[in-house]
Amino acid sequence: MVFIRPRIIDYYNIVATQAQLDFAVPFLDEDIPLYVDPFLLWKSPSLQDQALHTSLINAFNHLNFLVKKGKADQARNNLILASECKEVGLGLSKDRRGLRIGANKADEILSIFQKIPEYGKYGFVHFEEIQLYVDGIAKDRISDICCNFIKSFLIDFTIQQCEEVGITLEKTLIPILYSYRDNSFLLEHEITLPVNPETKEPLIFVPKRWLRFSPWINFEDYFKGYCPCDEIFNPGEPQERVKVLNFNRENYGVVQEYVKAKVRTQEDCKNDPLFRQIPVLSAKRKFAEIRKLPTGKEDEADCHYEDYICQLLTSLFYPDLDFAAEQSRTDSGRLIRDLIFYNNRSIDFLEEIYDNYGSRQIVFELKNVQAIGRDHINQLNRYLDTGLGKFGVLVTRNPLTKAMFSNTIDLWSGQRRCIITLTDEDISLMVNVFESRQRSPIDVLKKKYIEFRRACPS
Repeated sequence: MVFIRPRIIDYYNIVATQAQLDFAVPFLDEDIPLYVDPFLLWKSPSLQDQALHTSLINAFNHLNFLVKKGKADQARNNLILASECKEVGLGLSKDRRGLRIGANKADEILSIFQKIPEYGKYGFVHFEEIQLYVDGIAKDRISDICCNFIKSFLIDFTIQQCEEVGITLEKTLIPILYSYRDNSFLLEHEITLPVNPETKEPLIFVPKRWLRFSPWINFEDYFKGYCPCDEIFNPGEPQERVKVLNFNRENYGVVQEYVKAKVRTQEDCKNDPLFRQIPVLSAKRKFAEIRKLPTGKEDEADCHYEDYICQLLTSLFYPDLDFAAEQSRTDSGRLIRDLIFYNNRSIDFLEEIYDNYGSRQIVFELKNVQAIGRDHINQLNRYLDTGLGKFGVLVTRNPLTKAMFSNTIDLWSGQRRCIITLTDEDISLMVNVFESRQRSPIDVLKKKYIEFRRACPS
C-alpha cells in the first residue's frame, strides 16, 4: 500500500492528531525540520526541565575538567560521540542520518575553555554560545549535543508516551548512552524502545515544548543585531563569518552582552509549532487572489491557483487533518499536483472515510479548469488505485456538469469509489467559517460528502 511520508503513529494505526500529542511525531524515513533549543529548558518554569538543563551544562563543562586532568582524548571522544543523535530524527536529513564532527572540530570546541579564561574558570551557562566562537557549529549540532547528554530522560519520556498511545516497544541497542555516574558514554546499550519497522533502528521522541526552528541564542541573530561590525570590518571589506568568530574570541564581554540581552527578552522565546496556520486576513487575501485568476494555464494561472489552494487548505483543515505532502505526478503526459493529508480520524466524518473507503490518507487533486471532464475524474480514480483508499477530492473552479456528476455517481455504484468536488464557492464558505471560528472548515467537506451520498442510489 502506498503511504506518503509515513510516521510511527501511522504504522501502529494510532488515532491522534499531532496537535493532541505531547511529542513531535517522527517520520520513518526523514527528519523533522525542528531542533531542541536548550534555552527553552533553561527558561522553563518546570523544575524537571531546569534540572535537565543543569545536567546538560554539567556534562558539557565536564569536558573542560577532563582536559585539565590530562584526559583530552576522553574529552574529545565524548564530544565527538555527542555530536550526532540520529534516534531523535531532528534536522533536514532525508534519510534520518547525519555525521559526527571530526577530531579537529572537537579540539577547536574544547580549545574555547583554554582560550577564553572565563569559560575555563567558570564554565558555560548556555553552551550554545559555542556557535559564536567556532565555525561549522549550528542549530543541528547544538540540538544533537543536547539530546545525547539528556538521552536517559528522553528514553523514559518515549517509553511513557508509547504506553499512553499504544505504540509497541521492542528490545533494541542504543549506540551510545551518556552515564552521569562516570561522565562517559555507554556503548551498545540494550533497552526497550519503539523501532523503525523498516530498519529496526531505535526511535526516541522529543517533547514539542522544547522545539524551535533555531536556538534563541544563535550566530545569525547575534550578527544581525548585536555584532559590532564597524570594529571588525573595514569599509567595503567582505563580511566573513570567520573574522567575526575570531573577534568574539578576543572580546568575551561583547558576547556576554548579547547573551544578557537574550536573557532579558526570554519571555519572547517560545517553542515553534510543527505547523502554523496562516492568519484569517491572509486566508481572505489568498482567496481574493484565487477569484481573480482565470482558468487554464495562461500567465501560469494554474500554478498560482495550486499555490494558493495549497496554502489555504493546509491551514483550513488544521488540526483535523495533518498535512503530509504536496506531490507532483505525470498522468497521460499531464503534470498533476496533489495535496496529501493524514487521515487522523479525529471526527466522525473522517472515521467513516477510513472505515468505508480505507483511506488512511486523503488526496486532493487540484484543477484550475473551466469544467471538469471525464479524463480528470479518471486521472484521480487511477491514482486512488495506487493504494490511497477509495476517497478523493477534486478541487476546481466550478461545479461539475450534470453528466460529470453522474459519472462520479456511477463510480460509486460500480466500484464504491467516492470522488467529491470543492469549488470556489466551497472554498469561500470555508474561509468564512475559518474567520468566524464558530465551526471547523472541514464541516464544509463533510457537507459535500453528505450531499454526494444522498445523490447515490440506496
